[in-house]
Amino acid sequence: MTTAAAKRLAAVFAHPDDDTYGVSGSVALHASSGIEVTVVLATSGEAGGIADPSLATPETLAAVREAEDRASWAEIGVTPAIHFLRYPDGGVADAPRAELVARVTEVLVAAAPDVVVTFGPDGVTAHADHIAIGEAATEAFHAARARAHGRGFRRLLYNALPQSRLDRWSKVMRERGTEPMDPTQPFVPRGVADAKIGVVANCRPVYERKLEAMRRHKTQGELESVPFELWPEILGEEAFVLAWPERPQGALVLVDLFEGLADS
Repeated sequence: MTTAAAKRLAAVFAHPDDDTYGVSGSVALHASSGIEVTVVLATSGEAGGIADPSLATPETLAAVREAEDRASWAEIGVTPAIHFLRYPDGGVADAPRAELVARVTEVLVAAAPDVVVTFGPDGVTAHADHIAIGEAATEAFHAARARAHGRGFRRLLYNALPQSRLDRWSKVMRERGTEPMDPTQPFVPRGVADAKIGVVANCRPVYERKLEAMRRHKTQGELESVPFELWPEILGEEAFVLAWPERPQGALVLVDLFEGLADS
């Protein structure tokens, strides 16, 4: 559902499912009141795993994962404009940077989103694709904002995991007799100091919807290796660093991607 006053969000990520993890709960909170969503995915995730061989082959995985991403958004109740840039999965950092930035910029200029969400310098998991698309999206945000003549581009956010939340997850895993995640290893979540977090959205009211959206990424077996009691903890909040404009020192943490924009 969209209206003339619909909020506009652009999500720029690396792989199908990054967007579901990163912002689908926040989108679900606005789905009934009007939100226009643009998604840019640098790759189609063709280098990902295949949890069930009946779902895809290495040759079909890219197309299957694109369909899974669309299905995940249907669970949220929106139909975003999804742009698959189809750079090689695992090779975004090797893509021509000027070309990548230009392609993302053109999408953003056309969409004129109020808020853009992408990866920060940590890439959440230090994945090279995440870091590369986050850098390109940041450059594209500022390039598009310069061309926007005052329309949109009110806020740039980086997905992040507060360190305190990772500490809680580790505590639960130790209590279960399981080794906690090692953030020095590849593709393992990294924490961001809580003081750097500028937005924490409470997605618990739409937890079930986000969980079902994650389950649409069937080839990836999402959450299968995560203790069940951590699922609400993992999906119940979405946190972000306020990358632009810079967060004033001592400012209160916002509770929504769009908080304060209507009055500023």
